[in-house]
Amino acid sequence: MTNKPHKIKALGLSSGGLDSILSALVLKQEGIEVEWVSFETPFFSASKAKKAAFVIDIPITVKNITGLYLEMLKKPRFGYGKHMNPCLDCHALMLKIAGEVMAERGFNFIFTGEVVGQRPMSQTKPSLRCVEKAAGLVGYVLRPLSAKLLPITIPEEKGWVNREALLSFSGRSRKPQMALAKELGITDYPAPAGGCLLTDVAFSRRLKDLFAHQEKYIERDFELLKMGRHFRLSSTSKIIVGRTQKDNQKIKNLSHQQGDILLKVAGFPGPVALIPQGAEAETILTGAALCAGYSKAPAGRETMVNVTKNGNVESVTVISTPPGEFKKYMI
Repeated sequence: MTNKPHKIKALGLSSGGLDSILSALVLKQEGIEVEWVSFETPFFSASKAKKAAFVIDIPITVKNITGLYLEMLKKPRFGYGKHMNPCLDCHALMLKIAGEVMAERGFNFIFTGEVVGQRPMSQTKPSLRCVEKAAGLVGYVLRPLSAKLLPITIPEEKGWVNREALLSFSGRSRKPQMALAKELGITDYPAPAGGCLLTDVAFSRRLKDLFAHQEKYIERDFELLKMGRHFRLSSTSKIIVGRTQKDNQKIKNLSHQQGDILLKVAGFPGPVALIPQGAEAETILTGAALCAGYSKAPAGRETMVNVTKNGNVESVTVISTPPGEFKKYMI
């Protein structure tokens, strides 16, 4: 063991959940200066982390890593979980970027709120070791909540952190964390919940479809996956039909790319529908019939649908078709 440097600085990866909060406070109690880094992509946000940082007064840096994340997501080295969630590759990427921040800004080590056994894929002992190795940070990642169940880290070896002050939480029960939170006076923390859209079955289907039919993407393509009903009309065209008024407004707000086509039934309440980047005339008519089918227009009747493209509005007349007939196209 060596003596502590004048000031020990640790950089934590934060989701904003209770485990992240507790891991930071355990280190703060030991006199360690802690900061957080949190990451954003279209699949998860840093909103909870920013709120938690404000509540417990921890400096936070938020990084949008969409470009790097998409490269990884297309071909994850360690594969996917149940859906499109590349948990091991995701954690390794975040640790790698955090390691770069650590080097740039003079932090002594990285810490996370991970708990051994809490998640079956990404928080087993082998998995925790695996992502450290993949990130090039073996020995420099401390998990304060489970540290006593894990090999001694470099911060502990060097005497920067007192191992006896660390914890031995494990498994999926939240009772130990809740008890510690009460002891530390922490009452404002989010309930445990999956915040990553890549674990959602419907979103994952839509994402797979996007990857299968497009080579290039912009961020709004992923935002659109979060709303409405999606139908694959052809190998090059799909339509997104709003479910609610909120959906309709979001879809309109995102329909700003050259060639986008917006559909709206004239004279009857109904959804807004978007064909991103346009389609052939026959496909537009199919989309208009589908849009009419989800409106209040009488089924089987001729219905006028307004078609907006690049600011120009034209009208087409279609037969309002019951949505069930388009079920085979639904993504």
